[in-house]
Parts: sequence; structure tokens; C-alpha cells
Amino acid sequence: MAAVTDVQRLQARVEELERWVYGPGGSRGSRKVADGLVKVQVALGNIASKRERVKILYKKIEDLIKYLDPEYIDRIALPDASKLQFILAEEQFILSQVALLEQVEALVPMLDSTHIKAVPEHAARLQRLAQIHIQQQVCSLPHLGSTGPVCGDH
Repeated sequence: MAAVTDVQRLQARVEELERWVYGPGGSRGSRKVADGLVKVQVALGNIASKRERVKILYKKIEDLIKYLDPEYIDRIALPDASKLQFILAEEQFILSQVALLEQVEALVPMLDSTHIKAVPEHAARLQRLAQIHIQQQVCSLPHLGSTGPVCGDH
């Protein structure tokens, strides 16, 4: 029963498409869009059945669609032995990562030190000192021109 309603909905959609294409007066001539689509599908099927490469491509497209399906991974179940082999194959890498993580954990107290926590305060002070230094350089430029020859004489 559901298939009949699907066919009826499809037929209604095709008729709506024909009204859009041909206008409200109906189709011009006896040819309808559905008939043209069926002929195209049959022609493509005939071409595909005669060519081995096309058959192979259709098969590969089906496989590609299957592999791109997100649920495909869920359907594949790896046995525990295979998972164990993956882990054992990466054993050296995992151990090196563990050693690096332990080093980072050992350095965490340094990051929690008062010196590191005071960096924002020191940065503000450093910025003020840099501005004062720039102002002093600008003020000393006129004096620098007159002291050059005096230093050269000595």
C-alpha cells in the first residue's frame, strides 16, 4: 500500500514538473517528461551493460558510497586480538609519549610558581619602562649631536 502512495506522489511530482516545463496548457505533443526519462534510463542501462569499464565504475561507485557511509565503521567490528596488535605495534610510540607527559607533569610546579604568575604585572611595568626609555632617547638626541665631536677630540 505504501508503494502505491509513493508511486502516486511521484506521478504528482512529475505532473507538477510538466506543468512547470510546458505551462498550464499541458504538454506539447504526446510526449511526456516521464516517458523521456524512462528512455534516457533505458539507453544508459544499455550502454552500461555493453561496456565492462562502466560496469566496474558502477560497482566502484557503489563501494565508495558504502565506505563513505558513517555507519559503515560501526558495522565493522574488530576482534580484540586485532586491537591488541594495533596497540602492540604502537608500543614504543606510546611509551615515548608517556615519558614526555611525565616530564610535562614534573614541570607543572614551575608554571604554578609566583614568578610565572607575576608575569602580567611585570609586563605592565616593562611596558612603562620601555615608554620612559623611548622618551629619554628622544630627549637625548639633541645632546648626542654636540657630544660626538667632543668625544672625538679626546
